[in-house]
Amino acid sequence: MCLAIPSKIVSIDNSVATIDVDGVKRTCSLLMQEDARVGDYVIVHAGFAIQKIDEEAAQETLKLLREAARLADENDPRFFR
Repeated sequence: MCLAIPSKIVSIDNSVATIDVDGVKRTCSLLMQEDARVGDYVIVHAGFAIQKIDEEAAQETLKLLREAARLADENDPRFFR
């Protein structure tokens, strides 16, 4: 199963962005997103920003992912360990 996570662009160097998800920073390629800017939210999959999304949609998705993780951990504490 693949999961694309909404991420906020915090810096850009040429076509490589530094993205942030809940304080975890990674890099991704912006080769598929010509108009991405610092502050934008993007969906990242396999190291590429594949789509821009608005902040409201990004925050709602992240909220749902956090809730799913919390429920999984409550039902089976070994899930994230």
